[in-house]
Amino acid sequence: MAGHSKWKQIKRKKAVTDARRASSWTKVIREITVAAKSGGGDPAGNPRLRTAIDAAKAVNMPGDNIDRAIKKGTGELEGSVYEELTYEGYGPGGAAVIVETVTDNRNRTVGEIRHMFGKHGGNLGAENSVAWMFERKGYIVIEKSKIGEDTLMAAALDAGADDLRDDGDNWEVISAPAAFDTVSEAVRKLVEPESAAIAMLPKNLTKLEGKTAQQMMRLMDALDDHDDVQKVWSNFDIEEKEIEASLA
Repeated sequence: MAGHSKWKQIKRKKAVTDARRASSWTKVIREITVAAKSGGGDPAGNPRLRTAIDAAKAVNMPGDNIDRAIKKGTGELEGSVYEELTYEGYGPGGAAVIVETVTDNRNRTVGEIRHMFGKHGGNLGAENSVAWMFERKGYIVIEKSKIGEDTLMAAALDAGADDLRDDGDNWEVISAPAAFDTVSEAVRKLVEPESAAIAMLPKNLTKLEGKTAQQMMRLMDALDDHDDVQKVWSNFDIEEKEIEASLA
């Protein structure tokens, strides 16, 4: 994942303020609600809900909040009606961007997403304008300091993973979406991952430098901080020092 992966890791380490925690809770609550609505309220039989609950626990969300979000999804409690929408576009320097959202007002969301692209030197595109540049894969990130390569590789491949990649300070376990849940469970028996999700992995990378790189970082931050945005994927490749500078 190169630059995009580094951006997510560095941003996560810096996301320590109350405002960012509140934003994380909003996103997680929406994901839990949608997951429960689409697959039922029992995490044992709903892998997406199980992943969402893990994400809630990772940001220290109280159990009562999790339970209410599940019940709103299953209809046991009243709540907002959310829909999942995906937007595609180009950032500065021609980097491809995919934005996954959960919203209760699609007109508001598309207007704000379009404004953010335009403000930061990009443009919102049509459906499938950039999706062909990505592959949908199970994607698990584990800190190298937590586990050895041979141990992780044996467990991941036995569970059905396609590949184990070296990304500097981290291991990346790649799998087909259908194998993700099984692979994730096998990995979690050994170590708690930094992140685990169905991801849109770029087939090729677009190198960005200087002002273009900084502008791209501002676009990514604006999108990622928006309450309606669940995930942002891009194919940019930016040096770690420039990512650090943009998040300082």
